[in-house]
Amino acid sequence: MKATEQVTLGRTDVAVTRLGLGLAPIGGLFTAVGDEVAHATVEAAWDLGLRYFDTAPLYGCGLSERRAGAVLTGKPRSAFTLSTKVGRLLLPNGGDGQEFWAEPTDLAPRFDFSANGVHRSHAESLTRLGLDRIDIAHIHDPDDHLAEAVAGAYPALARLREAGEIGAVSAGMNQAPALVELAHAGDFDCFMLAGRYTLLDQSGLDELLPLCQEKGISILAAGVYNSGLLADPRPGAHYDYVPADGELLHRATAIRSVCERHGVPLRAAAIQFPLGHPAVASVVIGARDPEQVADNVAMFEWDVPGALWADLKAEGLLPGDVPTP
Repeated sequence: MKATEQVTLGRTDVAVTRLGLGLAPIGGLFTAVGDEVAHATVEAAWDLGLRYFDTAPLYGCGLSERRAGAVLTGKPRSAFTLSTKVGRLLLPNGGDGQEFWAEPTDLAPRFDFSANGVHRSHAESLTRLGLDRIDIAHIHDPDDHLAEAVAGAYPALARLREAGEIGAVSAGMNQAPALVELAHAGDFDCFMLAGRYTLLDQSGLDELLPLCQEKGISILAAGVYNSGLLADPRPGAHYDYVPADGELLHRATAIRSVCERHGVPLRAAAIQFPLGHPAVASVVIGARDPEQVADNVAMFEWDVPGALWADLKAEGLLPGDVPTP
């Protein structure tokens, strides 16, 4: 499969490339990036033919959106698809921050899943990006705010979609059960599922992916390296933003050993695995510099033999009934 192949989401006309660029890292995730490298990273993705970019107000408290917009405003607007998120406003005294962001700003996030909050977030994202529209709007991590997201954020996004101001309504989360609830509560076009359909965690397959396939909801698979463990399994590697425990490290190392027997980098197997399920439209993976972008594309297009997936199942490292590419 080519990273640049395009597919439409759900029943919409919104198209994404099979490989998308996640823009959390250029917001200074864990370590500083700086404007110059951030801009070069987005340009590198463009030069390699990627046309789906995903950001959020949370990422660097506005840095990611501003840095992405600085590049994308110079591209033909009809030539790319952009998603950002709602559910957090950026305020001088927001108070709902995260420790992940290494480059300080004068703003901090505050949860707000109300309809008014969504409209304000949407408008402020457009200003930071310097663009006239957003293609996909994700409700961002409404884990502890699900009722408010259903009552406030979702109807507001549905109205924006009806008015043609956005092309697709989505939600992005690090868990599957709440997305199942949302799928039953509203008319969603896609979901961004982070870290829950990977070589280490297939919990998205329990209910969410079959339901999305039935309802015509496309899945954007994010977090396919589970924050780094599936990119480079070593002591201290992150799994879901914290250092991985010994059992997870052991499993990741065992998966890497199988991959090495077949001459395949672990990263290639990890980035391609989610596309074995028909509900998955695209894999979205972050990069913090042009070299990582190039590596992501190379791994996505690596020739992974079917025997590798068979061996992972034979050794109990993947369930036998999990669909594979």
